[in-house]
Amino acid sequence: MSRVKKVKSWLTAVLISSLVLAGCASEPNSSEVEAGDEGNGEGQTGGTLNIAVLSDATHLDPHHGADIPSANVYHGKIFETLVTQDQDMEIQPGLAQEWERVDDLTWTFTLREDVTFHDGTPFTADAVKSTLERVLDPEVGSTRASLFEMITDIEVVSDYEVKIVTEYPFSPLLSNLAHYSGGIISPEAIEADYNGTPLTDNPIGTGPLTFESWTPGQQIVLSNNEDHWGGGMKVDEVVFKVVPEDLTRLAEVETGESHIAEPVGTGDINRIEESPSMNLYRSDGLGIDYIGFNMNKEPFDDVRVRQAINLAIDNEAIVDHVYNGVGLKAEGPMGPAVWGYHPELEGYDQNIEEAKKLLAEAGYENGFDTTIWTNDNRERMDVTEVVQSQLAEVGINVSIEVLEWGAYLDKTGSGEHDMFILGWSNMTGDADYNQYYLFHSDTHGDAGNRSYYHNEEVDRLIDEGRQESDPDKRLALYHEAQEIEVEEAPLVLIRHTEYVAAIGNGVEGFWLHPSRIMMLDDVTLQ
Repeated sequence: MSRVKKVKSWLTAVLISSLVLAGCASEPNSSEVEAGDEGNGEGQTGGTLNIAVLSDATHLDPHHGADIPSANVYHGKIFETLVTQDQDMEIQPGLAQEWERVDDLTWTFTLREDVTFHDGTPFTADAVKSTLERVLDPEVGSTRASLFEMITDIEVVSDYEVKIVTEYPFSPLLSNLAHYSGGIISPEAIEADYNGTPLTDNPIGTGPLTFESWTPGQQIVLSNNEDHWGGGMKVDEVVFKVVPEDLTRLAEVETGESHIAEPVGTGDINRIEESPSMNLYRSDGLGIDYIGFNMNKEPFDDVRVRQAINLAIDNEAIVDHVYNGVGLKAEGPMGPAVWGYHPELEGYDQNIEEAKKLLAEAGYENGFDTTIWTNDNRERMDVTEVVQSQLAEVGINVSIEVLEWGAYLDKTGSGEHDMFILGWSNMTGDADYNQYYLFHSDTHGDAGNRSYYHNEEVDRLIDEGRQESDPDKRLALYHEAQEIEVEEAPLVLIRHTEYVAAIGNGVEGFWLHPSRIMMLDDVTLQ
């Protein structure tokens, strides 16, 4: 579709400038340090790796965790998957050494034979079967069951071979098995969970780290698994420290109290680069940052209102100034790094007059009052302030509410919101993970579609895309779905993500997966 180029408002420019100045006010002037420097000494094994994070985990059960702060604690650390994805999103062996797609519906996996769970139980095909059966069990109520709902049979062929049969051809199966909810769980821990000991309190996997303790709101401690089939971590212990304030997280790294701060505010990039005690880490991501509407509530059930809000918001200015140029302005739901990207989509540029016209047509010539929710993330709070200012230009009066992360997920998952700001990190790199969870009517609420968007044609296209084996035909289906989604505007698509972290001097071997999972296996401390 064609969009008229944006018209910048003086008020918005003033507000954005004030936010940028506020973000830079505390930046020290010091000698420049090149981003990505890894310190001046050789890394050594041992020691405690302290990581300052914004939010606490909400769950250590991979079948119930639905957020990055939780997945960062257990994915690839406590729990391991049959297959993994490398930095280029290519499938690599995990707990499965080999696999074969026997036919359109049947896959076989040959498992590693030298793996033991943290509780001493041998890893075998029975554990794969019990894990997949648990995530599909309606009594468990996993929000990620839909990743595996196409599986109709899990057959233990031998101790180290398992066969998986799907109801229909499902090309992204390997990508889904690499997802954190595919982490293989100790059968004894699963049995204990069914008998009243929650897995989130007793997370037992095969990973290079074992669970030690969780002090909610403060920290989670994991210890090196020296019996790990891969040799375990190079550090003795990993501590995830909850530090909600951005500047405090940076101060932790500057003073050496923490080794890594993630995430960090994009407004603090200069401070990190100029610091003699820490370095900047940047990497492209697979996610999308967006503002969502609750389409079960008026006036957001009217497409003209949603389009008007899209036209009233200047996303390019938000990316340039609030995010300090980190990330790419979104034209569609998926960025260039995601398989299924639609390069010809044209999103919404700011057009105040057209926005006012659409609001008048919808019966809101004088605007309306509404509320936008955010969690306590500084960039998101800054975005909501800019959006508040921009929507005021078309008569929409926005109140901002800041919620604690767990409450934020609970309340948006149950549909209590009007508008909200959030991100979706594509954990598989495949279009299905973006399309199914953000736009399919089967995933309303906690599963991902917090806008409660429902379009039967989009559902059909997504369903067909999941089942289509021909890559070209799959691509065409996803392109058509995205065109409808952009036109119907259930979301304000802000930017395709880029991740930034602060790394202390002497920390080597750290990297962020494109899905935003911290990769710690090779981390050493000077």
